[in-house]
Amino acid sequence: MARTHRMPDPAAAAAALAAEAALLEGRLSLLREAIETVDARIHAVSETLRRLKLSVAGPHDNEAPAGREGGARLHHSTPGRV
Repeated sequence: MARTHRMPDPAAAAAALAAEAALLEGRLSLLREAIETVDARIHAVSETLRRLKLSVAGPHDNEAPAGREGGARLHHSTPGRV
């Protein structure tokens, strides 16, 4: 069986490549939007975690908690006992 070597039509090849490029550009645009959405979500979650960390951390290491001097705990069951 003899094969005939057929040269592709340059206009058809250019049209096919242009269509493929347009499709890829559309997909790229969707991916960029998705990445921006993920980046925004990561930023929001990071900010929330930072705020939670600050709210749970409490006073700084060098400061006594409010209502306590020197971090000592008052025992209410025995009067005068610290």
